[in-house]
Amino acid sequence: MEILKTKSEMNNWSKNKKKESKTICLVPTMGYLHKGHISLVEKGKPLCDELVLSIFVNPAQFGPNEDLNSYPSNIKNDLALAQKAGVTAVFLPEKGNIYPENFQTKVALQHLPGFLCGKFRPVHFAGVATVVTKLFNIVMPDIAVFGQKDYQQLQIIRQLTLDLDFNINIVAGDIIREKDGLAMSSRNTYLSGPQRVSALSLSKSLNLARELIAGGETNPYTIKNRLERLIRSFAETNIEYICFCDPQTLEDMEKIDRQVLLAMAVNVGKTRLIDNALINPSQ
Repeated sequence: MEILKTKSEMNNWSKNKKKESKTICLVPTMGYLHKGHISLVEKGKPLCDELVLSIFVNPAQFGPNEDLNSYPSNIKNDLALAQKAGVTAVFLPEKGNIYPENFQTKVALQHLPGFLCGKFRPVHFAGVATVVTKLFNIVMPDIAVFGQKDYQQLQIIRQLTLDLDFNINIVAGDIIREKDGLAMSSRNTYLSGPQRVSALSLSKSLNLARELIAGGETNPYTIKNRLERLIRSFAETNIEYICFCDPQTLEDMEKIDRQVLLAMAVNVGKTRLIDNALINPSQ
């Protein structure tokens, strides 16, 4: 496994692989890898000849009062996990290499960031779109894998790829959960023991919504009220949003008469957690 630390090293590596007619898959991460990240690697490996995993805690996607400075990091462990998973190369750039002095450009979408997390994190998705555009240009992948846990991000990357004419196949990776249902996240490490129990309120809410919809309930507001009561029954929970929306446009659905995306963000103590599920009324 090669470790590439600059844009030029990464770009030259990719150009050489392209000369050999090799297909490249990119799995972008912010590090502190867990089984969810490794599942994205496993999703991408059969689809390509060479798999690149990037590790970069992107400062542009953090707001002023968010956890940039405390975001967990363990590069030694990340590299060991990446090698064990069969990653071909790790792109591990420094901040100054990605955002040199006097960097001025921002990539921003007009519509999709206005929903869900974007309402509460106004700079986040412009930061994501900018760094992903740069990664696409540097790594030149044929395929890129993004997790469905960040569903809004996934849709934004799909739109960005279409709008900017990147010839890249965007592949979605499933949400990977702990045995008790909690969606895996690097931020789970922030949770205390009691908060870890409260964090289960998200997955329990998704399950309750599935039951209600399977039972014939089509009013999202009725279901939302039930979910809010459930989440608030757990200690230290503060609901940011619960939304029933169209899986493509992310716009609110007034009636659940087709597949719906149920997405939520809940603060447990000081830790912001997100989760989602695609639910079909027929199931």
